[in-house]
Amino acid sequence: MESNKAEVQTTDFQPWGMDVKQFTILMHLSQFAGYVVPFAGFVLPIIMWTSFKDKNSVIDEHGKKIINFMISFIIYASVAIVLCFFLIGIPLLFVLGVLGVLFPILGSIKANENQIYKYPLAISFL
Repeated sequence: MESNKAEVQTTDFQPWGMDVKQFTILMHLSQFAGYVVPFAGFVLPIIMWTSFKDKNSVIDEHGKKIINFMISFIIYASVAIVLCFFLIGIPLLFVLGVLGVLFPILGSIKANENQIYKYPLAISFL
């Protein structure tokens, strides 16, 4: 049976000078950087995850969920663009935009509770 609770590390490991809980919250919220600088919302979480994934299992688990979510949403957005222009219309892009904002916020809330958020609609690649 799989547990939702993140494994607590007993070491004083501090990525970027913050505790692991704060770092994982920031990692979820860093996806919003793409709204300010194009592609930064994809690059920043990947940099954060790859920098510390081997040093802390909690960061590794959160990072895998975030990367799976981002890859899935790239696939969904590509399909949605085709569907929006040819079949359905613009509302599908709006729904994806809302979900792209809502899910990272929920992920950061779960990280604050020391839980790992399983992003809905995310395809498991890692």
